Amino acid sequence: MNATTALKRMILALFACTMLAGPLYAQSKDGGVEWSQMTPQQQKALQSVQSRWSQLPPERQRKLADGAARWDSLTPEQRVQTRERFKNWQKLPENRRAKIRERYSEFRALPQDEQARLRQNYKRFQNLSPERRKELRNRWRDATPEQRQRARELRQRRLNQQR
Repeated sequence: MNATTALKRMILALFACTMLAGPLYAQSKDGGVEWSQMTPQQQKALQSVQSRWSQLPPERQRKLADGAARWDSLTPEQRVQTRERFKNWQKLPENRRAKIRERYSEFRALPQDEQARLRQNYKRFQNLSPERRKELRNRWRDATPEQRQRARELRQRRLNQQR
């Protein structure tokens, strides 16, 4: 195969990839997502923002389009659960939501192994009986700052010994 044929094939492959991926994440000149290039399911999920879509920042457009794509992949049961969680989120006072966002950002800043450890601990906690979970919550709530600090230090020592 000569260089011209190889170049033509590479250009054709690049064009094909662009055509296939284009509808999934069609970006406008500013990096946003074009409304007309989203799937009908994405458009339906985002119909409440259609009239102001072009005014949304590009990053917001991408996040909404990604969210709509995820929504489309959920089972009906998962959609019901998601709606419930969203309703509960909206009922929270703004200062509580801000605190949750802050804690989530802190979590996302942790190393992957630390995130995995926290997820594992959360799952273990969820598997406890409701009575035991309540007991542990009350013990933590009633602990003095010094007792909490000692518990954190003990946990850290245990982690260091495991490594």
